[in-house]
Amino acid sequence: MTTPCRFGSVLSKGRRGVGLGGVIRRSTLREQLAEALRDEILAGRLAPGREFTVREIAEQYGVSATPVREALVDLTSQGLLETRQHRGFRVHAYSFDDFARMLEARALVGEGVVRATRSPIVRSHPEPDPAVRSPEAMTSVRRRAVAARDAALAADLDILVAYDLRFWRELTALLGNPYLAEFLDRLRVRCWAFVVPRLRGVTGLRGRLWSGHPELTEAVERRDAAAIEEHLGVLHHSFLALARLGGDPDPAPGSDPAAPDAAPEG
Repeated sequence: MTTPCRFGSVLSKGRRGVGLGGVIRRSTLREQLAEALRDEILAGRLAPGREFTVREIAEQYGVSATPVREALVDLTSQGLLETRQHRGFRVHAYSFDDFARMLEARALVGEGVVRATRSPIVRSHPEPDPAVRSPEAMTSVRRRAVAARDAALAADLDILVAYDLRFWRELTALLGNPYLAEFLDRLRVRCWAFVVPRLRGVTGLRGRLWSGHPELTEAVERRDAAAIEEHLGVLHHSFLALARLGGDPDPAPGSDPAAPDAAPEG
Protein backbone atom coordinates (compact mmCIF):
# COMPACT_ATOMS: atom_id res chain seq x y z
CA MET A 1 0.00 0.00 0.00
CA THR A 2 1.50 3.30 -1.04
CA THR A 3 1.48 6.64 0.75
CA PRO A 4 -0.19 9.50 -1.16
CA CYS A 5 2.11 12.27 -2.30
CA ARG A 6 1.02 15.41 -4.12
CA PHE A 7 3.81 15.74 -6.63
CA GLY A 8 2.26 18.71 -8.38
CA SER A 9 2.21 20.86 -5.25
CA VAL A 10 5.99 20.67 -5.07
CA LEU A 11 6.43 22.81 -8.16
CA SER A 12 4.41 25.70 -6.83
CA LYS A 13 6.29 25.97 -3.55
CA GLY A 14 9.18 28.23 -2.69
CA ARG A 15 12.75 27.03 -2.40
CA ARG A 16 11.98 25.21 0.82
CA GLY A 17 10.00 22.83 -1.34
CA VAL A 18 11.39 22.87 -4.84
CA GLY A 19 9.89 25.77 -6.75
CA LEU A 20 10.35 24.89 -10.40
CA GLY A 21 9.11 28.24 -11.68
CA GLY A 22 11.86 30.30 -10.07
CA VAL A 23 14.79 28.34 -11.45
CA ILE A 24 13.59 26.70 -14.66
CA ARG A 25 15.29 29.42 -16.72
CA ARG A 26 18.73 28.27 -15.57
CA SER A 27 18.45 24.53 -16.20
CA THR A 28 16.53 21.95 -18.16
CA LEU A 29 13.15 20.55 -17.22
CA ARG A 30 14.77 17.15 -16.81
CA GLU A 31 17.22 18.56 -14.25
CA GLN A 32 14.52 20.44 -12.39
CA LEU A 33 12.27 17.42 -12.16
CA ALA A 34 15.17 15.32 -10.89
CA GLU A 35 16.00 18.01 -8.33
CA ALA A 36 12.37 18.27 -7.26
CA LEU A 37 12.03 14.56 -6.66
CA ARG A 38 15.46 14.30 -5.04
CA ASP A 39 14.49 17.05 -2.60
CA GLU A 40 11.25 15.24 -1.79
CA ILE A 41 13.18 12.03 -1.09
CA LEU A 42 15.77 13.81 1.04
CA ALA A 43 13.01 15.59 2.97
CA GLY A 44 11.37 12.26 3.70
CA ARG A 45 8.16 13.26 1.95
CA LEU A 46 8.70 10.55 -0.65
CA ALA A 47 9.19 7.66 1.74
CA PRO A 48 11.32 4.57 1.08
CA GLY A 49 9.26 2.02 -0.77
CA ARG A 50 6.92 4.58 -2.35
CA GLU A 51 5.94 3.46 -5.87
CA PHE A 52 4.84 5.62 -8.80
CA THR A 53 4.72 5.65 -12.57
CA VAL A 54 6.02 8.05 -15.19
CA ARG A 55 2.47 8.88 -16.17
CA GLU A 56 1.45 9.67 -12.59
CA ILE A 57 4.29 12.16 -12.11
CA ALA A 58 3.85 13.69 -15.57
CA GLU A 59 0.18 14.33 -14.87
CA GLN A 60 0.84 15.77 -11.43
CA TYR A 61 3.54 18.12 -12.71
CA GLY A 62 1.71 18.96 -15.91
CA VAL A 63 4.62 18.01 -18.18
CA SER A 64 5.26 15.42 -20.87
CA ALA A 65 6.45 11.92 -20.08
CA THR A 66 9.86 12.27 -21.73
CA PRO A 67 11.59 14.63 -19.24
CA VAL A 68 9.95 12.75 -16.37
CA ARG A 69 11.33 9.44 -17.58
CA GLU A 70 14.77 10.98 -18.07
CA ALA A 71 14.72 12.48 -14.56
CA LEU A 72 13.70 9.17 -13.02
CA VAL A 73 16.47 7.35 -14.88
CA ASP A 74 18.94 9.92 -13.51
CA LEU A 75 17.75 9.35 -9.95
CA THR A 76 17.91 5.60 -10.46
CA SER A 77 21.55 5.89 -11.51
CA GLN A 78 22.16 7.87 -8.31
CA GLY A 79 20.78 5.04 -6.21
CA LEU A 80 17.67 6.87 -5.00
CA LEU A 81 15.11 4.99 -7.10
CA GLU A 82 14.60 1.46 -8.38
CA THR A 83 12.92 0.42 -11.60
CA ARG A 84 9.91 -1.88 -11.23
CA GLN A 85 9.35 -3.98 -14.31
CA HIS A 86 6.05 -2.93 -15.90
CA ARG A 87 5.21 -1.07 -12.67
CA GLY A 88 7.22 2.16 -12.84
CA PHE A 89 9.64 3.23 -10.14
CA ARG A 90 10.07 2.88 -6.40
CA VAL A 91 12.02 4.93 -3.84
CA HIS A 92 14.97 2.80 -2.81
CA ALA A 93 14.83 1.59 0.78
CA TYR A 94 18.31 1.36 2.28
CA SER A 95 18.84 -0.87 5.29
CA PHE A 96 20.79 0.19 8.35
CA ASP A 97 23.57 -2.11 7.21
CA ASP A 98 23.61 -0.32 3.84
CA PHE A 99 23.84 2.99 5.66
CA ALA A 100 26.66 1.82 7.93
CA ARG A 101 28.66 0.58 4.94
CA MET A 102 28.12 3.82 3.03
CA LEU A 103 29.20 5.79 6.08
CA GLU A 104 32.27 3.60 6.44
CA ALA A 105 33.17 4.13 2.78
CA ARG A 106 32.75 7.87 3.18
CA ALA A 107 34.98 7.88 6.26
CA LEU A 108 37.69 5.77 4.64
CA VAL A 109 37.81 7.95 1.54
CA GLY A 110 37.84 11.09 3.66
CA GLU A 111 40.74 9.79 5.75
CA GLY A 112 42.61 8.85 2.59
CA VAL A 113 42.11 12.33 1.17
CA VAL A 114 43.48 13.91 4.32
CA ARG A 115 46.52 11.63 4.37
CA ALA A 116 47.22 12.34 0.70
CA THR A 117 46.88 16.09 1.07
CA ARG A 118 48.57 16.90 4.35
CA SER A 119 50.10 19.97 2.79
CA PRO A 120 47.71 21.48 1.79
CA ILE A 121 44.25 19.92 1.39
CA VAL A 122 43.64 22.13 -1.66
CA ARG A 123 45.72 20.49 -4.36
CA SER A 124 48.15 22.42 -6.47
CA HIS A 125 47.64 22.23 -10.21
CA PRO A 126 49.71 23.56 -13.12
CA GLU A 127 46.61 25.24 -14.55
CA PRO A 128 44.30 25.93 -11.61
CA ASP A 129 40.65 26.40 -12.35
CA PRO A 130 39.81 29.86 -10.95
CA ALA A 131 36.17 28.90 -10.53
CA VAL A 132 37.20 26.11 -8.14
CA ARG A 133 40.37 27.29 -6.43
CA SER A 134 39.90 31.04 -6.15
CA PRO A 135 39.74 32.82 -2.77
CA GLU A 136 36.06 33.46 -3.50
CA ALA A 137 35.48 29.69 -3.48
CA MET A 138 36.71 29.43 0.11
CA THR A 139 34.61 32.44 1.09
CA SER A 140 31.56 30.64 -0.27
CA VAL A 141 32.49 27.49 1.68
CA ARG A 142 32.64 29.53 4.88
CA ARG A 143 29.18 30.97 4.20
CA ARG A 144 27.76 27.52 3.58
CA ALA A 145 29.42 26.30 6.78
CA VAL A 146 27.75 28.99 8.88
CA ALA A 147 24.35 28.38 7.28
CA ALA A 148 24.63 24.62 7.84
CA ARG A 149 25.71 25.13 11.45
CA ASP A 150 22.79 27.48 12.15
CA ALA A 151 20.31 25.02 10.64
CA ALA A 152 21.79 22.18 12.68
CA LEU A 153 21.56 24.16 15.92
CA ALA A 154 17.96 25.06 15.08
CA ALA A 155 17.25 21.38 14.29
CA ASP A 156 15.76 22.42 10.92
CA LEU A 157 16.26 19.27 8.89
CA ASP A 158 15.07 20.63 5.55
CA ILE A 159 17.45 23.59 5.64
CA LEU A 160 20.27 21.55 7.15
CA VAL A 161 20.25 18.89 4.45
CA ALA A 162 20.28 21.49 1.68
CA TYR A 163 23.15 23.52 3.15
CA ASP A 164 25.09 20.49 4.33
CA LEU A 165 25.12 19.06 0.82
CA ARG A 166 26.12 22.42 -0.68
CA PHE A 167 28.87 22.82 1.91
CA TRP A 168 30.40 19.43 1.14
CA ARG A 169 30.05 19.88 -2.62
CA GLU A 170 31.95 23.16 -2.51
CA LEU A 171 34.54 21.88 -0.04
CA THR A 172 35.30 18.70 -1.98
CA ALA A 173 35.46 20.72 -5.22
CA LEU A 174 38.59 22.30 -3.76
CA LEU A 175 40.30 18.92 -4.09
CA GLY A 176 40.31 19.39 -7.84
CA ASN A 177 39.16 15.82 -8.51
CA PRO A 178 35.62 15.77 -9.94
CA TYR A 179 35.39 11.98 -9.79
CA LEU A 180 36.18 11.93 -6.10
CA ALA A 181 33.80 14.83 -5.45
CA GLU A 182 30.97 13.11 -7.31
CA PHE A 183 31.54 9.81 -5.46
CA LEU A 184 31.44 11.51 -2.06
CA ASP A 185 28.40 13.59 -2.99
CA ARG A 186 26.40 10.53 -3.98
CA LEU A 187 27.27 8.82 -0.71
CA ARG A 188 26.16 11.87 1.28
CA VAL A 189 22.88 12.10 -0.62
CA ARG A 190 22.16 8.42 0.01
CA CYS A 191 23.07 8.72 3.69
CA TRP A 192 20.66 11.63 4.16
CA ALA A 193 17.98 9.76 2.20
CA PHE A 194 18.25 6.99 4.80
CA VAL A 195 18.51 9.21 7.88
CA VAL A 196 15.85 11.89 7.33
CA PRO A 197 12.75 9.63 7.16
CA ARG A 198 13.87 8.01 10.42
CA LEU A 199 14.07 11.40 12.15
CA ARG A 200 10.69 12.82 11.11
CA GLY A 201 8.99 11.46 14.20
CA VAL A 202 11.87 12.13 16.58
CA THR A 203 11.59 15.01 19.03
CA GLY A 204 14.41 16.80 20.82
CA LEU A 205 16.85 17.01 17.92
CA ARG A 206 18.37 20.26 19.12
CA GLY A 207 21.97 19.66 20.12
CA ARG A 208 22.10 16.26 18.43
CA LEU A 209 22.81 17.33 14.86
CA TRP A 210 26.46 17.75 13.87
CA SER A 211 27.23 21.46 13.56
CA GLY A 212 31.00 21.46 13.17
CA HIS A 213 31.05 22.84 9.63
CA PRO A 214 32.81 26.14 10.53
CA GLU A 215 35.42 24.42 12.69
CA LEU A 216 36.18 21.92 9.95
CA THR A 217 36.48 24.76 7.45
CA GLU A 218 38.94 26.55 9.71
CA ALA A 219 41.00 23.36 10.04
CA VAL A 220 41.08 23.05 6.26
CA GLU A 221 42.23 26.65 5.89
CA ARG A 222 44.97 26.05 8.47
CA ARG A 223 45.91 22.84 6.65
CA ASP A 224 45.74 21.11 10.01
CA ALA A 225 45.45 17.44 9.04
CA ALA A 226 45.16 16.23 12.65
CA ALA A 227 42.25 18.59 13.34
CA ILE A 228 40.58 17.63 10.05
CA GLU A 229 40.79 13.95 10.94
CA GLU A 230 39.36 14.67 14.39
CA HIS A 231 36.39 16.59 12.98
CA LEU A 232 35.71 13.87 10.40
CA GLY A 233 35.80 11.26 13.15
CA VAL A 234 33.27 13.15 15.25
CA LEU A 235 31.08 13.60 12.18
CA HIS A 236 31.18 9.86 11.46
CA HIS A 237 30.11 8.85 14.97
CA SER A 238 27.54 11.63 15.21
CA PHE A 239 25.91 10.63 11.93
CA LEU A 240 25.73 7.00 13.01
CA ALA A 241 24.21 7.94 16.35
CA LEU A 242 21.78 10.26 14.56
CA ALA A 243 20.50 7.42 12.38
CA ARG A 244 19.91 5.32 15.48
CA LEU A 245 17.62 7.94 16.98
CA GLY A 246 14.93 6.60 14.67
CA GLY A 247 15.25 3.16 16.23
CA ASP A 248 18.18 0.85 16.77
CA PRO A 249 18.68 -1.76 14.06
CA ASP A 250 18.62 -5.43 14.92
CA PRO A 251 22.23 -6.48 15.51
CA ALA A 252 23.66 -8.86 12.97
CA PRO A 253 24.17 -12.43 14.20
CA GLY A 254 27.39 -12.69 16.15
CA SER A 255 27.97 -8.93 16.15
CA ASP A 256 28.75 -6.83 19.19
CA PRO A 257 26.32 -3.89 19.28
CA ALA A 258 28.36 -2.05 21.88
CA ALA A 259 30.51 0.90 21.81
CA PRO A 260 32.79 1.25 18.77
CA ASP A 261 30.04 3.00 16.88
CA ALA A 262 28.64 4.95 19.82
CA ALA A 263 28.83 8.71 19.55
CA PRO A 264 31.62 10.21 21.63
CA GLU A 265 30.76 12.37 24.58
CA GLY A 266 30.41 16.03 23.68
